Amino acid sequence: MRCVIARFPFDLTKSGVLESMKGIKPEPVTGESVIIGRRSYPAKQVGQVITRQDRRDFSAGEVLRAMARLGFTCRELPDADVPDLTPVQQASALLGTQVAV
Repeated sequence: MRCVIARFPFDLTKSGVLESMKGIKPEPVTGESVIIGRRSYPAKQVGQVITRQDRRDFSAGEVLRAMARLGFTCRELPDADVPDLTPVQQASALLGTQVAV
């Protein structure tokens, strides 16, 4: 699959990514992540390994989009400022109205 990361085109395959990440120890995950094999890797670490570019040159979103298109499970940052809502409150928020608690 051809994708663009940091304005450079790459031809990536799922098997190629698996091979590139073989033997790489995952760093602690604090944000967006990609599950490769049985391990969860930070998106920026995956991007650095497969593109051989500096992590500052691309966004985690670029890597997540490419990995998702290849069939890997990707996890984004959860919304930290969203309070726990009941199902009725969630539905109400989606409709743009508020329900008294």
